[in-house]
Amino acid sequence: MVTVTTQSGQRRAPKAAKTSSVFKKVVMAVSGIILVLYLIAHMIGNLKAFSGREDFNHYSEWLRTIGNPALPGATVLWIIRIVLLAAVLAHIWAAVSLWRQAKRARPQGYVTRKAVAQSYASRTMRWGGVIIAAFVIWHLLDLTFGAVNSEGHDGSPYDRLLASFQNPVSTIFYAIAVILLGMHLRHGVWSATQTLGQSNRRREVTVNYAATAFATVLTLGFLLTPFSVLFGLID
Repeated sequence: MVTVTTQSGQRRAPKAAKTSSVFKKVVMAVSGIILVLYLIAHMIGNLKAFSGREDFNHYSEWLRTIGNPALPGATVLWIIRIVLLAAVLAHIWAAVSLWRQAKRARPQGYVTRKAVAQSYASRTMRWGGVIIAAFVIWHLLDLTFGAVNSEGHDGSPYDRLLASFQNPVSTIFYAIAVILLGMHLRHGVWSATQTLGQSNRRREVTVNYAATAFATVLTLGFLLTPFSVLFGLID
């Protein structure tokens, strides 16, 4: 009886671990899709700065009051913020859990051999994530709440944008964070196809090119506005 119970337990444990792993991958994929959709919308919104002060401020006001008059004030905007925060926390939880699970499952020799083949983006995913998180906090305090912006909270969104990106240090910090985000996205898309078993040698090349192209377009789209402000193309 003891032997049967043990064998049964041994059969159930890998199944439970596999189920848990699949669930975490689904959480990571869904949260990642939510964040990517937000990034695309945010990049498009940033490019409104090229339309001038009035259009950009009008867009910002529309974003703040979206859903009016059915819902009061910035209700919809706060719902979006809560969903994004939940997606970020879920994404971090799933990523850390899967990394720890994979680390426990691999023999030490396997880890040592594979470490040589890891890409630069893969090795810097965790530190890149920390830097991106720090940037998001600073970015909110700077442009959203105006707490660290010279225009303050009472300045218009357009004026806060100019005040932030006319500062070379601020623009460089922004650029570093955006480039790291692009690397994170490229590696994340490629890694997801590997993890979910959707990649073979032929598809791997296609996915690699698609992931690189997507990350590059998004990165350049985000960098266009701050450097245009820095060099006086937007004023």
